[in-house]
Amino acid sequence: MDDRVAGALSLPDDWPAHPDLSLALNRMGSFDWDLDSGLMHMDEPALDVFDLHPEEYDGHPAALAQRVPADEAIRLDGMVSQALKSGRSNYGAYFRRTQRDGSLCWTHTQGFIRRDGTGRPRRIIGIIRDATQELAESTARRTVDEERRRRTSLVEGTTAALAHARTVKDVTDVLKSSQGLANLGATSLVMGLLESGRIHLVADGPEGAYVQGTRYTRTDEPYPMSEVIRTLTPRFIETPEDFAASYPILWPYISDLGITAAAYMPLIAQARPIGALGLLYGNKAGFTSDERNLLVALGSSIAQSLQRAMLYEQEHDLAEGLQQAMLPRRIPDVRGAQVAVRYRSARLGRDIGGDWYDIISLPGGRVGAVIGDVQGHDTHAAAVMGQLRIVLRAYAAEGHSPATVMARASVFLHELDTDRFATCTYAEVDLTTGVVQLVRAGHVDPALRDVDGSCRKLPVDGGLPLGLSAEFGQLEYPVSTVDLDPGQTLILYTDGMVELPGTDLDEGMRLLASTVSDGPQDLEQLADRLCEVVDERGGEDDMAVLLLGRDAAHAPHPGGRLQQHVAQNDPEALTSARHMIRAAVRAWGAKSRADEVELAADELITNALMHTDGGAILTIRVLTGPERRLRVDVEDRSSALPRRRDAGESGVSGRGLMLVDRLADIWGVESRGNGKCVWCEFRIPERR
Repeated sequence: MDDRVAGALSLPDDWPAHPDLSLALNRMGSFDWDLDSGLMHMDEPALDVFDLHPEEYDGHPAALAQRVPADEAIRLDGMVSQALKSGRSNYGAYFRRTQRDGSLCWTHTQGFIRRDGTGRPRRIIGIIRDATQELAESTARRTVDEERRRRTSLVEGTTAALAHARTVKDVTDVLKSSQGLANLGATSLVMGLLESGRIHLVADGPEGAYVQGTRYTRTDEPYPMSEVIRTLTPRFIETPEDFAASYPILWPYISDLGITAAAYMPLIAQARPIGALGLLYGNKAGFTSDERNLLVALGSSIAQSLQRAMLYEQEHDLAEGLQQAMLPRRIPDVRGAQVAVRYRSARLGRDIGGDWYDIISLPGGRVGAVIGDVQGHDTHAAAVMGQLRIVLRAYAAEGHSPATVMARASVFLHELDTDRFATCTYAEVDLTTGVVQLVRAGHVDPALRDVDGSCRKLPVDGGLPLGLSAEFGQLEYPVSTVDLDPGQTLILYTDGMVELPGTDLDEGMRLLASTVSDGPQDLEQLADRLCEVVDERGGEDDMAVLLLGRDAAHAPHPGGRLQQHVAQNDPEALTSARHMIRAAVRAWGAKSRADEVELAADELITNALMHTDGGAILTIRVLTGPERRLRVDVEDRSSALPRRRDAGESGVSGRGLMLVDRLADIWGVESRGNGKCVWCEFRIPERR
C-alpha cells in the first residue's frame, strides 16, 4: 500500500500523561518515541492493535518485531529514517502486521517529529490504528469496479473484434470462437437472422448446441429467439426450471447441456429486427441489473456489425454480378493455342474492382490478348471497365496496330465522363509464326513460362495509363516484339496477383515465378493454382490472369501463309508487317535470307503506300514444288503498273524496284480486277 503523509497532530504538551480522549473514542492508540533513549511508550489501545499484552512489551520498538513482518519493518524503518534526515515534520504509512493467530491485518500510523532549536529530532509522537476494515471496504470497491471494467471491456473487446468483420460469416466466426465465447462469458451460443419471415439459424457453438429441426423456424413458434423478435424485448432465463417451464418444446433437447441460465437478445438495426442472439450459461444463477444492461449493449453492437456485413455482401454481390456481366461470357477457341482465364474478386479488405481480361480473334490466324485494371474498387470502376473492354475490342477487330489500339482506347477513356484511368497490356499474337507484339499502358510487366517450366518476367517498354496519356498528349506507345515458341506460355495478370502486404512488387513477382515453375503444366490447373496462392496469402485486391500457351502441335508448316493490311499514314502497321516478315522467315527455316526478304518486302510496301491512294495488303507464303520458295505479294488498288527506273538527281527515290530486282530471285507484276499485285520470290532451303 502506498505511504501516506498525514498533517501534524495537535497534541497537549504533557502528552502522554493525559491522552486525548478523541483518540480512544476513534479506536486509535498512541505512542511517544524518545529518540535519545530509544524507548517508545505505547498506550493500551496501541498495544491492542498489535495484539500484545502490556507485560509482553518492554518499551523498545524491537519488541514489535514479532508482529511486523521483516519486509514491512525494513520499509517502515527506511521511511522514518528518510523523514528524520530530510527535515520533514511528519510522516504516515499503511503496513501489514501479524496477529497472534498468524493472520495478516492492515495497520495505519501517523507520526509527528519534534525537533530542538538546532533542528535535531528529539521525539516522535503519533497514533496507530487498525485499518483492516477500511482497506477491506476499499478492496471490495475495487473488486466491484474491476468487475464493471471487465464487463465493459467485454463489450469493447467483442466490438473491436467485430470491427474487422466484413461478412456475416466473419461475424459468426468471431462469436463462435473459443475466445469469443470466453469474452461473452457463455458456454455456448445460437444466432439466427430474419429472412422472409423465418429465422435462419446461422451460428451455433460449440459443437452440440444445435437442436435438430431448428435451422429454420417461424417467428410465431414457441422458441426464445422467436419471442424476442416478436416482442423486440430481451428475455433473461435465470434458472433451469424457468427455461423448462417457459419453453417446454425446446428444453428436452438441451437439458443435458448443463445450462443454468440463458439470455436472448433481439438484434435490432435501424429500428427493425434483423435476428436474435442467444447466450447459454453453465455456471450462472440469475442476472444483475448491470449484466442485463451490458448484454443489451452487446446485442446492439452485434446487430450493427451484422447489418454492416449484410449490406456489404449485398453491395459486393451486386458489383460482382456487374463485373461478371462485363467480362466475356465465353473465351473463343483459338486454333494453335491453349487459353485459360480467371478472375478473383477481393472478398477481404476492398470491394469489387475494374479488373478485366479479353481474347479477340483477329484475321490471318492472329489473336489479341488483353488484361487491364480500371482505377477504383466500386461499381463505377466495373462499369467503366465494361465500356473500355468493348471499345478496345472494336479497335483491335478493325485491324489497327497494337499501338493504335491502345492510343485510341486512351482517347476514348479521356473523353468519357469519368475521372478514372486504367492500366492495360495488349498483346497481338501470330500463332503461325509465334510473333507477339506487346503494348503496355502503365501496367505490370507480363511473364513468360518456358518449355522447361521456368518462369521469367518480360520487361516491356510502356507508356502512360489509358486516359492519362490522352490528357497529357503522350499517345505514342512503344511496341515490344517477342517470340512465343511452341510450348511457351504468355502470362498476363493484374497487380492483385503480385501485390503482397508489406512487400514490393519484386517479391510478388518472385512468388509468381516460383508458383508457375512449380505449378501444373495444364493451363486450367495452373490458373486455379495461381488463384489459390493469392487466397492463401490474403490478397486484398481483385486479380485477373490470362494464360496463352502456343500449342506445339500447331507449329508452322512448309505451306504457311500470313497476311496483313497496311494502311496509309499508319507507321505502326508498317513496323508490325516487318516484324511479321522477320518472324515468318525464321519460323519457316529461311533465316539466312531474312534480311533480303524483309528489305524487298519493305520496298514493295513503301512503293504501294507512296504511289497509290489506298493501303496495301501484304501476303507472305511458302511455295512447294521442285524447289522450295518464299513468295511476297503486295496488293494495292491502283491499276498503274510500276516500272524500274534509275534514281533521280537526289538519289533518294527510284531505287525500289532496282533493289527488289537485285535481292529477289524473281519478281513480277500481276493485274487484278481492282488493282495489281507486285510480287517477288526467294529460294529457301528445304526443312530438315
